[in-house]
Amino acid sequence: MAKCNFCNSIVKQGRGKTLVARDGRALKFCSSKCEKNFLLGRNPKRVNWIRKAKKKKAEEKE
Repeated sequence: MAKCNFCNSIVKQGRGKTLVARDGRALKFCSSKCEKNFLLGRNPKRVNWIRKAKKKKAEEKE
């Protein structure tokens, strides 16, 4: 399974969006929300909803 290029969540087969860059790289996104944030040049480390999701995932793991 592929990972989202913005939030690093798993993109299941047949889901999400794929964007092909000019240099031929295939960028995979789990949602249009991630795609739009990536195209705006936002840093995933500074986006609140990603930080909260990672924190919640870490708490569930413990």
